[in-house]
Amino acid sequence: MNDLDIRKVLKSELLDKHGNDSETMILEELALKHGRTRIDLVVINDRLHGYEIKSDRDSLKRLTEQINIYSSIMDRVTLVVGYRHAYNALKMVPEWWGVRLAEKDEESGAVFLSDARLPTDNPGVDINAIASLLWRDEALDILEEIGESKGVRSKTRTDIYSRLVQVIEPRHLCAIVRRQLKSRKDWRSGAQRRSCGG
Repeated sequence: MNDLDIRKVLKSELLDKHGNDSETMILEELALKHGRTRIDLVVINDRLHGYEIKSDRDSLKRLTEQINIYSSIMDRVTLVVGYRHAYNALKMVPEWWGVRLAEKDEESGAVFLSDARLPTDNPGVDINAIASLLWRDEALDILEEIGESKGVRSKTRTDIYSRLVQVIEPRHLCAIVRRQLKSRKDWRSGAQRRSCGG
């Protein structure tokens, strides 16, 4: 059982759940922290719910860094893991992360997912990390719209994100970022989008 086996079943489940919701988008391979890592699937609606797949053929070498990055950005995270890594993965991930177990039926070859632990809300998102999901031009456009771009137009994207965080209330900024991700046309990041309900 490999990543593609699990991904196919997970995507199908997510589309079944969200397929008729025009306010929801499902993205694959979303780059985070400007390409430091990617998360396998993200469901975007009134929250960011990330899904990371670790099949029996994968290793957990990168999981520690992924935990740190995903936990700074995602409102919820679910790890979808094969039985080979389930015990170690459950010990590694934060308690608020959900964990789903992937098992392959030897006779039919079908992959089944079951809940080992349901996800809960992230107790500590980092608003600066969330702002960094925006491209520089997007962040600057938002500042222009609210009349707060003076002095940062020629600055680095880090400075622009800092200004966003200073002038926009965190909950409102999170909503703006989610809306921007859903409306983005040119996914240079390589993410594949799937609009639901359309």
